[in-house]
Amino acid sequence: QVQLVESGGGLVQAGDSLRLSCQASERTFSSLAMGWFRQAPGKEREFVAGISRSVYYVDSVKGRFTISRDNAKNTVYLQMNSLKPEDTAVYYCAADYFRGIRTRKDEYAYWGQGTQVTVSS
Repeated sequence: QVQLVESGGGLVQAGDSLRLSCQASERTFSSLAMGWFRQAPGKEREFVAGISRSVYYVDSVKGRFTISRDNAKNTVYLQMNSLKPEDTAVYYCAADYFRGIRTRKDEYAYWGQGTQVTVSS
């Protein structure tokens, strides 16, 4: 059982930056494919970014968000720059034992509790 804990969300103004963190209680963290999803009110949960041996981003965040991982700390990060009001959502960390990038929420077995990101205009 993989436990995931997100942190770093908050209330910011448009144009500001946030760094989300997700720490896994898993000693084989390097074997996990990690993803970030977000869900806005009234919307379906959508893929934002993923990292395994490579990285992949949804078009709406390319050039603004960066996903990275520190295997020594069992942690994946999402650096979010130039935030926009439309980025407002609950952000979820997800993990599974994949060999590559996966973008569907039903492909991930393990999920964090979510962290709220609110971007004001």
